[in-house]
Amino acid sequence: MIKSLIREYGLPWIFNRSLYSAKLKLLRAIPSSESLFETKVKIKRINIFELNHELLEDFLSKLSLENKEEIISIADDALEGKILGFSSIQLDYGYPIRWHYSPITKKEVDKDLKWYQISDFDSERGDIKAIWEASRLTHFFYFVRAYMLTKNEKYYNAFSDQLKNWLQENKYSYGPNYKCGQEASLRMINALITYSAFKLYGLTDSSDEENLVQLIGDSYKKILSNFFYAHKCIRNNHTLSEITGLIIGAWASKDNKGLKNAYILLDKEIQKQFLPDGGYLQYSFNYQRFALQIAEFVMKISEKTKHQISDQSKKLIKNSAQLLYQLQDQSGDVPNYGSNDGALIFPVTACGYRDFRPIVNTIFAIVDGKRIFNSGSYDEEIIWFGTKEPRDYPVSLIEKKTEMFEASGLYSLRHSGGFLMTILQGFESRPAQMDQLHIDLWHNGVNVFCDSGSYSYASGIGKEMSLTSAHNTVKVDGKEQMKKREPFLVYDWSRRNNVTLGSDCFKGTMISKNGYEHTRSIKKTKQGYSIIDEVIGGGEYCDFYFHTPCKVKNTEKSILLYNDDQVIANVKTDGEIEVKKAFRSLYYLKKEEVNLVFIRVKMKEKKCNNKIEIILTER
Repeated sequence: MIKSLIREYGLPWIFNRSLYSAKLKLLRAIPSSESLFETKVKIKRINIFELNHELLEDFLSKLSLENKEEIISIADDALEGKILGFSSIQLDYGYPIRWHYSPITKKEVDKDLKWYQISDFDSERGDIKAIWEASRLTHFFYFVRAYMLTKNEKYYNAFSDQLKNWLQENKYSYGPNYKCGQEASLRMINALITYSAFKLYGLTDSSDEENLVQLIGDSYKKILSNFFYAHKCIRNNHTLSEITGLIIGAWASKDNKGLKNAYILLDKEIQKQFLPDGGYLQYSFNYQRFALQIAEFVMKISEKTKHQISDQSKKLIKNSAQLLYQLQDQSGDVPNYGSNDGALIFPVTACGYRDFRPIVNTIFAIVDGKRIFNSGSYDEEIIWFGTKEPRDYPVSLIEKKTEMFEASGLYSLRHSGGFLMTILQGFESRPAQMDQLHIDLWHNGVNVFCDSGSYSYASGIGKEMSLTSAHNTVKVDGKEQMKKREPFLVYDWSRRNNVTLGSDCFKGTMISKNGYEHTRSIKKTKQGYSIIDEVIGGGEYCDFYFHTPCKVKNTEKSILLYNDDQVIANVKTDGEIEVKKAFRSLYYLKKEEVNLVFIRVKMKEKKCNNKIEIILTER
């Protein structure tokens, strides 16, 4: 294991993780040593975000009655401490809100504990994200939007009261909500935006300003004191959001040198994290959207900071939006690829959580000056983060086609009515999922073969969903594609070899350090797809997994998949077929039962071959 960590993660990473562990031990042994890592800050201004509230109000007024009622309902629930968590489930924190409480496990963390005394994972407390969710203050956006629809000042009052109460209940550097610098950054961003919106209506007063100054100051201090961890140890979306916190803090403190350095650092990080062909280093579409929403906020506030990210960074960001566009279903949904923690940091449209059109459209508008979708409810995000009315951005439609995103390890084949995506990574950064040669099949708006998702990083089900058998690929004699310890430490990374993509075919090989290699060939046919799998390695059998939300009817040597009582696909194979039950999670902490088409094939002379024909039906 040590050799693998050195080879894959590098000595600098191991050294930095060791330093951070030493820091935590020091803090726990000598609490007064925390002052060694602290920086004094003085917040001098807070008006960093500008918004065209009249345009936004007009846009909201034209939404459907159903959309308006949903915004108001979510806001009304949040008045009482019932927060829409992870964009899917209602989390009841009580009234007034118990900021250190998990509505999932009904357990509360002692707010008088220092942040470093609180563990990341605690089976009794459960997933710490359930505690953090309310303190992100994402629900403040619903207060603003509900106020614009109704002009009822109860929404402003809730914003003001909850902000004040949060500060009273969360003393700096104490409790679970000061454990993570990213959480501090997101809290600061969301409070700043919503304060700016209510101020435009003349509702805010001096106490709101004082509270926001305190929140920014404390959040900035948190980020400064622990940025080493995000920058040197995690190196992912946390780093981007915390650098954004540094930008806000430096601007608010009138620290011009710190502001300039933060932008330089952000450019470097964007160019590390976004791949040239549009992929994202975390191998996750949800985290890719998260990073793009951070980017749209940073580009928005450049009007105030007088600093810009570089043209190279903007190009990478645009390429990232382009990749998501090419791998979108007609509904705006994308494959549930990679880790998915339910984050939608700016819920500012009437579109659903799984609709990626708002971020894709907005990034194109900001960077390229053009929209790629005709007018729709997703345009609201452009009003929040763009500089013009949506209609002032010309529409430039882009063809969706078969694409090879080799640097990102993503490959798609397009057919009439949908697409097939497969994954084969040449890992350059830490993997999270055992999803090599997984296939995602979309047809007529249905995710016929789907990814299982994540559910929760702190649960048994969530851990299982990251493993090989949770993806539409092959598992050889019970072996995983890679080795894994704890929730996030994957090592002995698999390799890819001999990858080709033609206009109607894909072929590639995954080489596992667990003693086998898997070659998958995919051919687009007149009626659907033909998939041939070849496995070489030790063992008695190969297990093939295909997860589907469709109803399944098992017939001899084939299965029929149904959507709305209509056959959507016929799958034929010579392998031994069994239909089982499994789970998928489209939203964090929410799961649903799906069918698992399980095919077992015996190994012969250390080889296993299987062919699957997928016949897709027309509408």
